[in-house]
Amino acid sequence: MNVTRITFRHAAAVLSKLLEFSAPADDTLSRYFREHHQLGPRDRAFVAEAAFAVLRRRRSLEAAAGSPAPEALVAAAAMRVLGLSARALNGLVDEALAQRIRAFRPDALAAAARADLPDWLWERLAAEHGEAGALAIAHGMLNPAPLDLRVNLARTTRDEVLAHLTRDGMEGRPTPYSPAGLRIAGKPPINRHSLFREGLIEVQDEGSQLLAWILAPRRGEMIADYCAGAGGKTLAIAMLMRGTGRVYAMDVSARRLGMLGPRAARAGVTSVHAVALSGDNDARAKRLAGKLDRVLVDAPCSGFGTLRRNPDLKWRHGAAAIAQLAQKQNAILSAACRLVKPGGRLIYATCSILREENEDVADGFQAAYPEFAPLACNELLAAQRIPLDTGPRLRLWPHVHGTDGFFAAAFERAR
Repeated sequence: MNVTRITFRHAAAVLSKLLEFSAPADDTLSRYFREHHQLGPRDRAFVAEAAFAVLRRRRSLEAAAGSPAPEALVAAAAMRVLGLSARALNGLVDEALAQRIRAFRPDALAAAARADLPDWLWERLAAEHGEAGALAIAHGMLNPAPLDLRVNLARTTRDEVLAHLTRDGMEGRPTPYSPAGLRIAGKPPINRHSLFREGLIEVQDEGSQLLAWILAPRRGEMIADYCAGAGGKTLAIAMLMRGTGRVYAMDVSARRLGMLGPRAARAGVTSVHAVALSGDNDARAKRLAGKLDRVLVDAPCSGFGTLRRNPDLKWRHGAAAIAQLAQKQNAILSAACRLVKPGGRLIYATCSILREENEDVADGFQAAYPEFAPLACNELLAAQRIPLDTGPRLRLWPHVHGTDGFFAAAFERAR
């Protein structure tokens, strides 16, 4: 890879903006590329890869470079992560800096720095999983996530989609757990593919896909995706129901819900009804109290399970924010459970790896609402012939399962 001085400077400029942590990294990067449309594909690739490498490995790269300066961090990322030689960066990187980066050995770093985590997050993971376990978790988050697709099984088959993509020169294989999943090699522009435009595939991590199978909706039922966001899981639920029944996509963000309409139309789904909630006591939600067969609560969370995709999150969220999120998660779960009818199913899920957002919330809910009995997620998956057993509660890890980090707990309301 040949890196020009201009490209190197753009990488440092992007990184400088990213390290302000004033907005999600993807948004900042997209805005920068729109403002500098003269950058070609190769330039953009280096800028993005170098900047995100720093976000993933900020602490160890700062130690290697001996400086938090964006230019020094880009140099360290280029040499230690992207595999560029000092010769390839000749004229771009000071020779003394290049020698320092080459000579750096991470073994002398403190454990949190070797894990490339803020101290507070490292301490929580180490307390729960031990140092070796915490390092395995942290290192599993350092590499970019693969591209997972969900095949719309209501309209096609996984084999047909894989054959189509293979004919078009893409490499892929079925995901090991989700019956609808495909894992694609590289980063092809899948949103330009005809299968995507026709609603036959969606981009969705395999772990996220599995939540629909734990919910296990049946044809003709009334379902709520209580924190639907842009509706990825809503569409997966509707797919399993083969267009029957009714799926309420609920969220407090009308803007995010607005993205669901075009996606549902593309997928050929007409059974979804978007409901923009005014809060936990929304009047329309109250009218559905005790009437729904199944409710999924994929609650707002730290997102630390998605650090492969969103490495900036570990620097943007602090310990105080986690405590606030846990309070919010408890309130949302308490509001959502009112919708479940006797004999109905409730799923609480997050894409977090922290006990405070996961087991502690589920345990607190179980104690406060004894009418909701726990269900075993491993048994729910086994009933659908999905070969995944992480125990009664779902716990997914990138370094173990190849998915984002996910948690789920299942409950059934007493009849």
